[in-house]
Amino acid sequence: MSLAANRSELTLPEKIRRLDWRLVLVLIGVAGVGTAALYSAGGMKPEPWAIKHATRFAIGAAVMLMVALVDLRVWMRLAYPAYVVSVLLLVAVDVIGKGAMGAQRWLDIGPVQIQPSELMKIAAILALSRYFHSLSREQVGRIVYVVPPVLAILVPVALVMVQPDLGTAMVLLSTGAAMMFVAGVKLWKFLLAGTLGAASLPVAWKLMHEYQRNRVRIFLDPDLDPLGAGYHILQSKIAIGSGGMLGKGFGMGTQSTLNFLPEKQTDFIFTMWTEETGLRGALILLALYVAIIIYAYIVAVRTRSHFGRLLAMGIGITVFLYVFINMGMVMGLLPVVGVPLPLVSYGGTAMLTVLFACGLLLGINVHRDLVIPRP
Repeated sequence: MSLAANRSELTLPEKIRRLDWRLVLVLIGVAGVGTAALYSAGGMKPEPWAIKHATRFAIGAAVMLMVALVDLRVWMRLAYPAYVVSVLLLVAVDVIGKGAMGAQRWLDIGPVQIQPSELMKIAAILALSRYFHSLSREQVGRIVYVVPPVLAILVPVALVMVQPDLGTAMVLLSTGAAMMFVAGVKLWKFLLAGTLGAASLPVAWKLMHEYQRNRVRIFLDPDLDPLGAGYHILQSKIAIGSGGMLGKGFGMGTQSTLNFLPEKQTDFIFTMWTEETGLRGALILLALYVAIIIYAYIVAVRTRSHFGRLLAMGIGITVFLYVFINMGMVMGLLPVVGVPLPLVSYGGTAMLTVLFACGLLLGINVHRDLVIPRP
């Protein structure tokens, strides 16, 4: 092992040499798919989506590389403040947020429009990683120490549900639960929580908005309302099935070009991509996502700090949930909940969030030999 590898402090040139460009290339590949899909969705024109998507990725990639060079201990110190700021932004959305399509999820900050629920996904991972890093193995096993992270998860979930944004709430809840399991919380606590959750389903059903209840009904039987609430998922299935093995050809998807496919630039972009490129294109994109998730796991195994290990696992879990929920809903395996496909769906805040997370992942790998003391 080199002298540099034995030191906790690295110089800037050493950090740059440790950057893993393989992950960067994979991310470029995913964003390239997104740009191509948005070019097709825009009528084979760079406007209105493709050129903005590519520009945002370039800016976000630069931010990602800068994030990767920041000492891991800095992100650990900023974890709790980032969480508090994200919660305040969620509260601000509920008070003065901008609404669209029946939901109030955005904040206008000057010329920029942000979606705080996306920022919360990373802030929650940072906060949970720092919290469990500060506990000893014995403390993790005690129920009293499980209460704070549970509240830290439920507070943003409740605020997001008010907007309402069921998809983001599902991601936050699932990521938090998975991180608690990885941190060492006993399985029986999850079984108890699951039992209580199942018992509260009738209450949750009554609290849901009518359109959310319709989504569940349509998920169970899309033919209940084929021209109304079930229209989206039926058209999505038609598009995916008609793509076959090789697809109809780039820019030749009939469901999208004839505007049968709703929200083709955001939630249903995977459907459009699959219709035009077929199973082959879908598997290529899926392979790129799998590479990111596997990379996160490898980084988690290699790093010496418990904070870095939890953070890497949390990022990998979040990317998995993004992909799983989005692809599952467009194929009819899950209710339609509005979760974007990372780096492919059109949207600035979601892209920046994913690239910031990948910057943290690169940074964990750069600082993999750093030892951060814990109890």
